[in-house]
This record gives sequence, structure tokens and C-alpha cells, in this order.
Amino acid sequence: MTKIKAAIIGSGNIGTDLMIKIMRNSEVLEMGAMVGIDPDSDGLKRAERLGVAITHEGIDGLTKLDVWPEIGVVFDATSAGAHVKNNEIVQAAGKQMIDLTPAAIGPYVIPVVNIDGHLDQSNINMVTCGGQATIPIVAAVSRVAEVTYAEIVASVSSRSAGPGTRANIDEFTETTSQAISAVGGAKQGKAIIILNPAEPPMIMRDTVFCLAKTTDKEAVRKSIEDMVKDVQDYVPGYRLKQEVQFETIGDNSAVRIPGVDEHATGLKVSVFLEVEGAGHYLPKYAGNLDIMTSAALRTAEHLIEAKKTKAA
Repeated sequence: MTKIKAAIIGSGNIGTDLMIKIMRNSEVLEMGAMVGIDPDSDGLKRAERLGVAITHEGIDGLTKLDVWPEIGVVFDATSAGAHVKNNEIVQAAGKQMIDLTPAAIGPYVIPVVNIDGHLDQSNINMVTCGGQATIPIVAAVSRVAEVTYAEIVASVSSRSAGPGTRANIDEFTETTSQAISAVGGAKQGKAIIILNPAEPPMIMRDTVFCLAKTTDKEAVRKSIEDMVKDVQDYVPGYRLKQEVQFETIGDNSAVRIPGVDEHATGLKVSVFLEVEGAGHYLPKYAGNLDIMTSAALRTAEHLIEAKKTKAA
């Protein structure tokens, strides 16, 4: 199979880890260019040592590289603000954009949940690390029961939160909350992120709470366990930290969900997750970054394979 050349905009932790994943694991993509704005960044230096074309002049520098006409897929691992210009240039060139920022210009995509519904989109948004880890669980509950409300708490090591993550905290919570509903299927969603300064650094932990209109605990449990296996196909370190927990919320303990239900009852589903990274470039505790790069790579490969199948 002829591989498609990829460019990565953003030579920080996420971009560099994604580059290593493409070079080590992908049978569909190969590295074409690494783009940054700091000539001294480790990502650019590492890419140059590996024989990848580089530029420290951002998206404008990318378009000047000899390899630019051969690039088929561009991954943006910069920021929500920078993505606007990057996307305009990539779209004008007719290339596929995979957005790892919270900009959300294109549709939200969680590969195990809804990639097949967006195969024709030229800009795909990967939501957030918290979204990639938790929305599959919300979707797993939603496919067997109506979910009135879902809330996720993503706890990550502060060491794994670089300047891009810290500058986009508001966008993280807004984008993830919206995707909990748009992709996960909950009527209303809420997202919280915690940057934990603990030493030694903690592995990413995620908590998912759903209020579902069902009494079938076994159907919910099985759906969640099946979804975990699906995510593990591209993120082996993704796992349940303990058994799925249930609590019945009856009329005598109903909760108020403003704008959705003033007297909500049902089955409260509590899911506790751990995400350990593969350790390709980042430490294994940085599962929050690893799940983003793994999901982005899986999405790009699926899009390319789908287009090749359609063309055939």
C-alpha cells in the first residue's frame, strides 16, 4: 500500500508523540513534515534527526516546503486560536485536516463512536483528551438507555499539561461538554478538568457519571465493557479501574437538572477509568496526551482507507 504523507503543525508534546506513532505504527501514513514556531523545540530537532522536513515558520513555512504538494493529511496540534488560520490554508489546498485543538470548526469525532458518519468531512475535530477518554462511556450507556445527564471529571498530571493545554482550559470544558451531548448522546453534559501536581506524577484518571432511564444494569454494564475493549484496540492502556457502579435514584431522591428535568430519576451509573500512555515519546503517565494522538491517528487512517475503498 502506498502511504499518504502527513504534516504535523505543532512541535510540542502532542505533535512529537504523534510523529513517533506515525513512524513506528502506521501502515497508512508516513511523515512528510513537522511544523513549529520555535527553532529550538525538541520536536523540530528530533524530526530533523529522523529525516523529516521541518520548518519553524508555522503554516506559512509549511506551504513553502518542497513536500507540501505531496501532503495529504495535516494534523493541527497547536491551539484553538491558531487553528482558524491553519485550517483556512489547509482547506484551500484541498487537504484533510485533523484538528487536535478545541477549536471545533469541524464535527466532533470519537473514532469508536461516530467516525463512519463523517467520512466526507475535510476538517475533523478530535474534541479533547477528556472527551476521547470519557465520551465512549457515555455513548455506551446511551446506546442501551436514554441518558438524561452525564458529567465527566478528567484528572491529569500537571506535568503532562503543556502551555497549549493550559491556554485552552475554557475551550476544553466547553468543547467536551458539548461533545458529551452531540456525540455521547446525553441530553445535557458537563466537563471538569483537574491538573494534579502530585509527585510522582499520576496516570490519567477519568470519572464518568450518567443518569439513565433504565433498570437494566446488566445491559449497561455489558455495553460499557464492550466499549472499553473497542477503545483498547488503539489505546491498550485504557481500562476500567474498578467495576461499574450503580445507584437507583427514585422519586424520594430525585435531582433537578436545569433546562432538562426538574425531577430527574433513573439509574446513576458511575465509571472509573485509567489511561496509561504507550510511552512512545511521552512518559506513560501522560495518558491524556497519548489517547489524543492515538485517536487522531486512528481517525486519519480510517478516513484514508474509506476513501481508497470508495475510489476502488
